[in-house]
Amino acid sequence: MTTAPVPDTLEEVMTPAWLTAALGARYPGLEVIAVTPGPVISRVSTVARFHIECAGGTPAGLSPDLCVKGYFTEVGRAFRAVGEPEACFYRDVAAMSGMRTPRCVYAEVDPATRHGVVITEDVAVRGARFLDARSEYTTDQAAESLSELVKLHTTTWQNPTFADDGRLAPRFAMYLLMRGVDEIRANFDGPIGAGVPPEVRDADRLVAAYRVVADRAATAQPWSVIHGDAHVGNVYLDPAGRPSFVDWQLVQRGPWCLDVGYHLASALTVEDRRCHERDLVRHYLDGLASAGIHIDTDDAWAAIRLGILHGFYLWGITLKVDPAVTTVLLERLGTAAADHDAFAAVAT
Repeated sequence: MTTAPVPDTLEEVMTPAWLTAALGARYPGLEVIAVTPGPVISRVSTVARFHIECAGGTPAGLSPDLCVKGYFTEVGRAFRAVGEPEACFYRDVAAMSGMRTPRCVYAEVDPATRHGVVITEDVAVRGARFLDARSEYTTDQAAESLSELVKLHTTTWQNPTFADDGRLAPRFAMYLLMRGVDEIRANFDGPIGAGVPPEVRDADRLVAAYRVVADRAATAQPWSVIHGDAHVGNVYLDPAGRPSFVDWQLVQRGPWCLDVGYHLASALTVEDRRCHERDLVRHYLDGLASAGIHIDTDDAWAAIRLGILHGFYLWGITLKVDPAVTTVLLERLGTAAADHDAFAAVAT
């Protein structure tokens, strides 16, 4: 299937000619005749919503309301390779996994720049509700989102299709190069870190622990394709109210526990997690078992502590997010790390 070259600018994306070529690979005969730009959010990546009109009407199965994600700004150009794994996920993994995630109509990577660009349906127009750590999230919803992770993990579990795919290679050690002790200490010592329990409020110790997590995750057996950043802010509720996952920049091969531990510790309030985490982990393990994958419960809980540390570290180094969100997530993840003595999981 021939696809359009990866666009260099957002302006190029918004042209009828480029969209006709890009969408025509999946919808032969389509001709885009008009594009109406919508809201644009630009940080490192750029996310832009838009509406298309087609000659003879929009073909069956294609929403006229779409959303493009790429790295088009001057700041974003330096990070274009960050989009490569996400584009590969949408092109090669999303449909076969059966997960609820925005339906993709274009996903390609420029072989020279490694710039990944993705176009999906605009789920917001259809009534999706995006969440963050301050959103109410029930234990029933957590069970549903764990079931979505089961789909991803079981369909890619030791799957030879992805075993040698360099675009999905583990990248955990890279997160230690980006930021570290200074950023974590600044968060822990300020109001953002006020809810982190004293016994785990140690930046040096967290960085040292994450070095172990990164080493183990990179060579973990068994592995699957994991979301990699499965906090509640990367979940939206579809029009039927069902949890669905978005934002796949950190997708890679790794151990299932990084998604599950991180998700449970971030999605639920401390009280709800403490009351229901055992049942929720059992629910996830039952989902694996239904696909013929059996993990001992005690072994699972030992592994889940690594997932808690994964999330705790990622939010420890987070700077450019609403402080109110970071505050909630550091308290939840830090408390989970304390509750489960997560540092002991990486002790030598």
